[in-house]
Amino acid sequence: MSFGLFSLFPPLLAILLALVTRNVIPALFCGVWLGATMLSGGNPAAGLYDSFADFIIPSVGDEWSATVLIYCGLFGVLITVLQRTGGAHAIARAISSKVASPRGAQGATLGFGVLIFFEDYFNALTVGSVMRPITDRMRVSREKLAYIVDSTSAPMCLLGPVSTWVVFVMGLIGTQLGEMDMTGSEYLIYLSSIPLNFYAWLALLLILVIVVTQSDFGPMAKAEQRARVSGKLLADDAQPPSDREATEMLGVAEESSRKRNMLVPILVLVGMIPPLFLWTGNFPENDLITAMGEAEGGLSILIATFLAVSVALGMGLQQRLFDFREAMDLVVTGIKSMTLVYIILTLAWSIGSVTSQLGTADYLVTLAQAGIAPSLIPVLLFLIGSLVAFTTGTSYGTFAIMIPIAMPVAAAMDMSLSLAIAAVLSGGIFGDHCSPISDTTILSSAGSSCDHIDHVRTQLPYAMSAGTSGIIAFFVAGLTDSAWIGGLSGVAALFTVVLVLRWAWGPKASAQYDSAS
Repeated sequence: MSFGLFSLFPPLLAILLALVTRNVIPALFCGVWLGATMLSGGNPAAGLYDSFADFIIPSVGDEWSATVLIYCGLFGVLITVLQRTGGAHAIARAISSKVASPRGAQGATLGFGVLIFFEDYFNALTVGSVMRPITDRMRVSREKLAYIVDSTSAPMCLLGPVSTWVVFVMGLIGTQLGEMDMTGSEYLIYLSSIPLNFYAWLALLLILVIVVTQSDFGPMAKAEQRARVSGKLLADDAQPPSDREATEMLGVAEESSRKRNMLVPILVLVGMIPPLFLWTGNFPENDLITAMGEAEGGLSILIATFLAVSVALGMGLQQRLFDFREAMDLVVTGIKSMTLVYIILTLAWSIGSVTSQLGTADYLVTLAQAGIAPSLIPVLLFLIGSLVAFTTGTSYGTFAIMIPIAMPVAAAMDMSLSLAIAAVLSGGIFGDHCSPISDTTILSSAGSSCDHIDHVRTQLPYAMSAGTSGIIAFFVAGLTDSAWIGGLSGVAALFTVVLVLRWAWGPKASAQYDSAS
């Protein structure tokens, strides 16, 4: 049965409710319920029953979904153990001994943020709270610190080879491949989207340019001038949030924290993935390329994460940072910390199944072929993803809503699947960076002890600069079908925007405006 225009109602309801309620969980559930009701002939009671019987429970129960949920839980455990053992503090102490200038302090913050690529919350809280004494000593404004922390954490979670975000997105991709009856490794598809995640790359490049040249513009230029000239790290009316949460999470004694407590488990995690891919891909019976293509990505990352958790716990026990009972408590705490991810993933899988049965993607393809050039699809996915993320404050929810729509549309229109996925991911990060209700934006303010509104106000021009350049990159990539040309176009656009804003909105322009006023 074809539902035509009505097949758009469940995902549209999910998007609208997410925008209104700013909460993606009830929005996704209502979308599932509406779709199940439509499929059951318009009976809401039968639709409620079918929501669980035909969609939610089957989404949790199959082997792939169970694998995703388990390795999400193991990632939560790994993050909890790394917080408890305090390796990040030891790394920061080593960095601080080599910092002798504001540029050096900002560069060290950027480098530390790049190093912690595996979890955005841990990144935002750890980098901000640990680097704050160093940047304070070098008279770097708290606004600048919060910007570097915020604009590093989310991009790195999607550009790194493995992270909590990677496993979440892999879960969405893998389920959608099943719905589309397509074969392939969800992990390799994800890896192929990394070079095309233009906004993430441009956001990191912009930080590097700003740090190296010390060429700020907009409200950030005034904040930096205030900090350097008067030593005021915060504005006079600033109300920085308490960073008590970060302190409690990272409260290991200084003499007990060692760099290896973080570096060794992360090296185990990253280093074990390639051999496990080859092993699950039946190497050497299969050649290298075939083995990588046939590898069980979810199982490989699950085992690698389990080994990293075991090593991290073993190191903590060996150093007597905690006893065996507390180690088991850390395991439970880590699994519980991923509860929200479990719920969103389950509902995302469910609404993907609903839209598949309703024929939503087929209808969207018909509309797109009738009136929209394929080259514009990446830009539209980026803009819609940005809007959803900005208004809801969650990249996770944006990915859950948009990927089940983007992948079928891209496959049917013979577009690059990786480019469509990357456009959604980039849009989610961009909207997240601009949103004052974003969880990572709030945590970056807390970890950096910066007034939250000041952080949003000073970061917005930078995020908009990278976002505008990202739009150009996705348009050119869609038009030319070339990632290189699209990426280079975005870089050229970024440098042009920065030069113009530096000239029109830099410190000298701001001083002239203040004098005239």
